[in-house]
Amino acid sequence: MGRLHDHVAVITGSGAGIGLGIARRMAAEGARILVNDIREEHAKAAADAIAADFGVDTLAVPADVTVKEQAVGLVDAAVARWGRIDALVNNAWGGGRINRLENKTDELLDHGLHMGLWAGWWTMRAAFPHMRDAGGGSVINICSLNGVNAHQFTAEYNISKEALRALTRTAAREWAPHQIRANVICPGAKTEAFEAYARINPTGAAEAESRNPMGRMGDPEGDIGGVAVFLASDDARYVTGNTLFVGGGSHINGVSWSPVPEEDRTAARD
Repeated sequence: MGRLHDHVAVITGSGAGIGLGIARRMAAEGARILVNDIREEHAKAAADAIAADFGVDTLAVPADVTVKEQAVGLVDAAVARWGRIDALVNNAWGGGRINRLENKTDELLDHGLHMGLWAGWWTMRAAFPHMRDAGGGSVINICSLNGVNAHQFTAEYNISKEALRALTRTAAREWAPHQIRANVICPGAKTEAFEAYARINPTGAAEAESRNPMGRMGDPEGDIGGVAVFLASDDARYVTGNTLFVGGGSHINGVSWSPVPEEDRTAARD
């Protein structure tokens, strides 16, 4: 039996990228997985593949976590299917822009806060009574070195991820008496987003990898997923309120990441 045998995990944004890597690694340890993606076809394909590869029960729930009713509905769906929720992973992100602070809009910041902070707020509060009544649980929120190191041109992302990190620490303190643990992973992994960045700025992507102390970007399943499994398992039953930097040591000296802002790309095309 795996370390997460019979656990139920709800993972937002798990149709691809880091979320999918975490979902697969948790399934390999025996967890039942609710796969969420805003794109129905991605959620279903990921859930079907996980069930086939690991022999666990899965549930695909397409939802936009920036909408409260849909975010809360993920927890409700897991409880309706399996009667419990043991691990909640807030990972979903999408819709930001790479442009300068002075060119950001109120709408971009509002979207970032809904995607990063509000979605976590809603799902955590929905999961709380179920975890409390079951005697505990694990909240794992995916944040970013972008916020910690104040990387350029991604203000709405940086702000929302740091807000989510503060929420996580507060939940860890308040919910500890209920044996509910809340921790953060700041990952560095080669995902679809990194590949898209590499297409725009191949030199910058290559430099980001070469400047990583381990010389590479991580693998979502092999490098990030294992840490999420640890945090969801009883091995981490006394670990809460922490930020785990899972980026090959890139946090130590603040490895730089310098994307090309959209306005510069537009000017170059003109």
